Amino acid sequence: MSSFDVVGVGLNATDTLILLPRFPAYGGKAPFEREVLSPGGQVASAMVTCARLGMRAKYIGTLGDDQRGAVQLASLRASGVNLDDIEVRPDCPNQSAYILVDQVTGERTVFWKRDDSLRIDPASLTPDKITCARLLHIDGHDTAAVARAAEIARQHQIPVTVDVDTIYPGFDRVLPNVDYLIASSEFPARWTLESDPLRALAMIQDEYGMRLAAMTLGADGALGRFDGEYIYSPGFVVECVDTTGAGDVFHGAFCYAVFQSMPLREALEFSNAMAALNCTALGARGYIASVEEARAFARSAARRSNAEFEQHP
Repeated sequence: MSSFDVVGVGLNATDTLILLPRFPAYGGKAPFEREVLSPGGQVASAMVTCARLGMRAKYIGTLGDDQRGAVQLASLRASGVNLDDIEVRPDCPNQSAYILVDQVTGERTVFWKRDDSLRIDPASLTPDKITCARLLHIDGHDTAAVARAAEIARQHQIPVTVDVDTIYPGFDRVLPNVDYLIASSEFPARWTLESDPLRALAMIQDEYGMRLAAMTLGADGALGRFDGEYIYSPGFVVECVDTTGAGDVFHGAFCYAVFQSMPLREALEFSNAMAALNCTALGARGYIASVEEARAFARSAARRSNAEFEQHP
């Protein structure tokens, strides 16, 4: 029996949120209202989401030994995520981000930095660290390491989900071992050089053979291609406070949906609901809802649909 339901390999970050009454024009100058130190990061926040949803979650990554690393470590410990294989790097700053939040819209602009000494060593990812779980979730930043993790998972018939937002050199080594790709809205076109998102998803799925090739669409929801057919799941209307971390929570919720064997349409709807609810509070992990809260919200909330994708039910 597996010790964990899901293991995540990838990034964490400690954010400084800078709250702006409104975003200034380029070259402008504006006061900010306050700043907030907040833990985040793609895979780390996804694992916190999984734990909140009742999964036995484990996180594998690296931390700096500064204050930001301590903030991240405390948050992960408090969430119940297993940290047996996390590495704290001495004399190294943790990955950090400065996030400008426009309080009119809740949209954010991110500036981030990660020291090269935080890179995950692929050799450290021994099979036992991956095969202890029933599902693997990765991002793309430390490409060689996540490629190694995905390869081990494939060898042991462990499903792999991936969150990728940009082009990483060598990522073509990762994709053949991915079962569920959910990328940013920009990734499919940039990867394939095909501007039509439907054709771009089809090209990726046909080349690499993953079960699902999908992309998140921000407030408009998510679009995926599964078994050769497109499924569009509209987003939900909320009073948006901060969009930071919405995608990370989406991916954590999707891991839960895969673990629960949800039908794909239900899985995307559930993940959209979790992401939307997180936007109603400040920070990457501002409001990670329970399963019951997300389902109740999905039943009653208004949808925000994109007509471009509605024609592909």
